[in-house]
Amino acid sequence: MMKTTIQEIDGNMVATLEGILDTAAAPETAKAMEPLNDVEGKDIIIDCTKLEYISSSGLRIFLDVLQHVEDKGGHVYIKGLTDDVRAVFAITGFINLFEFK
Repeated sequence: MMKTTIQEIDGNMVATLEGILDTAAAPETAKAMEPLNDVEGKDIIIDCTKLEYISSSGLRIFLDVLQHVEDKGGHVYIKGLTDDVRAVFAITGFINLFEFK
């Protein structure tokens, strides 16, 4: 089960992802992350401290947010990757697309 929480913290929009972001959870997570696509003038932090797994469907959601935010001149940072999730980012080359905190 996936849980997505979005809140403003210290002037940044923080999306906290908890659980397993697989193909089954991707549509619901994508919908929950949609408000980030309209953010202007704030950085976005995707907190993956409690994200246990990410599939290619999940990576697409991250990429979608990145493209929308960069189009508006913002930044997307990822924080708290577990070793397993970091390995997926490394294998797919996504580690080169994002900034990490």
